Amino acid sequence: MRNVLTLAQALDQRAYLRQQGKTLVFTNGHFDLLHVGHLDYLEKARALGDKLFVGINGDASTEALKGPGRPIIPAQERARLLGALWCVDGAIIFDETTATRVIETLQPDIYVKGSDYRDKPLPERPTVERYGGQVVLMDLVPERSTTALIARIRTVPE
Repeated sequence: MRNVLTLAQALDQRAYLRQQGKTLVFTNGHFDLLHVGHLDYLEKARALGDKLFVGINGDASTEALKGPGRPIIPAQERARLLGALWCVDGAIIFDETTATRVIETLQPDIYVKGSDYRDKPLPERPTVERYGGQVVLMDLVPERSTTALIARIRTVPE
C-alpha cells in the first residue's frame, strides 16, 4: 500500500516535488467500482504533469453524496486499487464532501475534474484559482460510469 497516503505524507511528497520543480496534478472522486472510464480519465490527467495524486471520498461522504447503499467498495479498498495503477502516484482518502481541504493543503499545480462540471458549479474552483492553480475539465468516456455499471449489473439474471 505504498501509494495510499495520509494527507501529511502527501504534503511531504508535495514539498519534494516543488523542490524538484515538478508539476503535481490532482483529481478526486468516489471511484466506486473501478472501470475503464476511470482508467482513461486518470491516464489523461497524469499526462498533464509529473505526478498524479487522487483524492478518494471516504465512505461517509460517498454515502452522503451518492445515497444509501454506496459506496459498494470500502474507501481503503478503493484507495488500494487506485494506488496500484501505474498512472497514480498517491491515493488520499478524505472524509469531507468536497476536496477543498486537501487542495488547500497540497496546492496542486493542476486540478482535474470531469467535463460534466462544465454545466454545474465546481466547489473547489475558487480555492484553486486563489493560489494560482489551473483547473482542467477532462472529457469523459461516453456511457462509462459507476451508476451505469450498477444499473447494468442489476439487469443481469441470477
